[in-house]
Amino acid sequence: MGGVDMNTSVVNILTEWDIVAARQISRSLAKLIGFNAVDQARITTVVSELARNIYLYAEQGNVTVNVINKNNRDGIQIIAEDRGPGIQNLQGVLKEDYSSYGLGAGLPGVKRLMDEFEIETEANQGTKIVVVKWLS
Repeated sequence: MGGVDMNTSVVNILTEWDIVAARQISRSLAKLIGFNAVDQARITTVVSELARNIYLYAEQGNVTVNVINKNNRDGIQIIAEDRGPGIQNLQGVLKEDYSSYGLGAGLPGVKRLMDEFEIETEANQGTKIVVVKWLS
């Protein structure tokens, strides 16, 4: 079948409780496929940061957590999508020393914690972030 998508969960992000739900689902899937506790925490942190960004900046969107297999490697793919205002200063936001009013890892932290990171953003159209963590 091309080898991608074994298990998928989508969480609509509308409230802070949805952030909690997305965290729980990502941790469960990470544990299920064999990620160790440290990597489970990394994945959960990333999901929390991405879901919180949707909640704070776009007000609504969704987080999709996929268990994937590519080239005989298992991993988790997280897709965060919204139809918000987009990220105005993408290069600035991706710098390590950038800080908004949040206490999270920010997008540089998300990028650092994962193995793959892609971002698409357009003013008044929204943002889509796709990240992957591969099982060692």
